[in-house]
Amino acid sequence: MVDRSLLIALLAGVLQGVFEWLPISSEGNITLFLTAVGTAPEAAVRFSLFLHAGTAIAAAGYYRGELGTVLRELPNWRPSSAFEGERADLTFLAVATVVSGVVGLLAYFTLYEVVPELAGGGFVALIGLLLVGTGILLRTVDNLDMGGRESPDLLDAVLVGAMQGIAIIPGVSRSGTTASALLFRGHDGPSAFRLSFLLSIPAAAGAGVLVVLDTGGLPAVEPGSAVVALAASAVVGYLTIDALMRVVERVSFWAVCVGLGSLAVLGGAFLLVL
Repeated sequence: MVDRSLLIALLAGVLQGVFEWLPISSEGNITLFLTAVGTAPEAAVRFSLFLHAGTAIAAAGYYRGELGTVLRELPNWRPSSAFEGERADLTFLAVATVVSGVVGLLAYFTLYEVVPELAGGGFVALIGLLLVGTGILLRTVDNLDMGGRESPDLLDAVLVGAMQGIAIIPGVSRSGTTASALLFRGHDGPSAFRLSFLLSIPAAAGAGVLVVLDTGGLPAVEPGSAVVALAASAVVGYLTIDALMRVVERVSFWAVCVGLGSLAVLGGAFLLVL
């Protein structure tokens, strides 16, 4: 008979591998899943963050060619030409990663001051509201046509880095907010998602490491189950990223966010009145 904790960890890893590439908040949805199967809210958030390390591995493997191109510009980097030509992507990724790290740390420790104070239903409803907000943001971007820019600049890096840091909060989609910010700034769809996913690699890896350092070990589950979940998120993430990038161009994910968020709000309200 399959151990229950191992099965839950495996399912969480598979969900992370799929949801990470969609602008519907993988962290929010996996936190909801873990909470629904009996995991404490604080532990659920930490475990969902930990699983991002698996999709960081998947993204690094999938974008290994792009990463190689960016890193080859490192010896030629100069402050005076930081956002010129091929060096623009390198500078964007470096600056945005630093900004997201600072904002993310502040959001992380603020989050864990708040989560223990929330009742189970209140926590679920809060995630739902954030999912609905993400859906509204995506819907707004769907109605805009602001494409035309070819390379990122310093304002792009600071803005997108800050948005990515805030997305450590469950229910706020990392890919949704960062890609939306780039679209608002005039980048076309393919460029926005490419930069967003490249930026996810250091951020996702950092989220996993942060949880381990903060908790002094692997969160929420036994070490064996955590390793299985991490491996599942990496393998499934690598296998699905190409297909899901094509789906993103055809499916209105804003409606998915609003639908899932609305259900979470209703479910949280129901738990509060019980």
